[in-house]
Amino acid sequence: MSQQTAILERKIYGLICRENGIKAKEIADRLDIDRKTVNHLLYASALMGEMCYQDREYRWHGLIRQTFPHGGLREFSAFYSTARVFLSLPEEEWMGQMKEGCDRIGRSLSDVRGLFHSFKDCRRTMIQLFEDLKSFLGEECLDWEIAFEVRIKKTRRVRIYADVLVITKDHAFSLEFKMKDRIDAGEVSQAAKYVPALEIIVGEDWEIVPVLVLTRAAELFRFEPLRGGQGDVCVCSGDMLFNAFDAYLGFLKE
Repeated sequence: MSQQTAILERKIYGLICRENGIKAKEIADRLDIDRKTVNHLLYASALMGEMCYQDREYRWHGLIRQTFPHGGLREFSAFYSTARVFLSLPEEEWMGQMKEGCDRIGRSLSDVRGLFHSFKDCRRTMIQLFEDLKSFLGEECLDWEIAFEVRIKKTRRVRIYADVLVITKDHAFSLEFKMKDRIDAGEVSQAAKYVPALEIIVGEDWEIVPVLVLTRAAELFRFEPLRGGQGDVCVCSGDMLFNAFDAYLGFLKE
């Protein structure tokens, strides 16, 4: 696929996901694109074929809306809610919803390597994060979207993973959790792997921020370069995740 075609595909997909049903002719008119080109991409694109559908009135819809909140994201997450709802749930109830959600999205629940413990470890870190955020941002941060175990893998052509996705009004933090205390270059790359796909799924109005969180480390906060000089990734311990959010949202400077 040429770069021009990829850009065009992305524009069409974005428009579909922002609208609550739109016909091919309307897409062509809105984007000032030839109708034949639009129809070709609608039916030939792997992204459109996997993440969009057409209703009986020939209107196209996106499975995940590119609006706030991102309607449809729940169907691809073990747990999805606002931060307010997440914080209100006792651990046992939250774990129950996580297990049901994992089963629903096809996430293996094998606990051989301590999966459930890692879920609880992740939950504790996120609770501490939002308690810290509330002290600076107040109730505003409680309306942010939060999704655990995001798994978009309809076919081999569309695969997107995120341990935790936190979506603010203009940023989407993709958090990769590891119960470790040392930085591994491969895991740094893993944290950034799905950024391009998330940019498409979440929408162009959001900046995607990958973060590698090492929950067994302490007072760790730094930026690690990606292999090949393709940017860097924020790496932090669980107790410094607050600082990772501040690095992009800048609330400590206000």
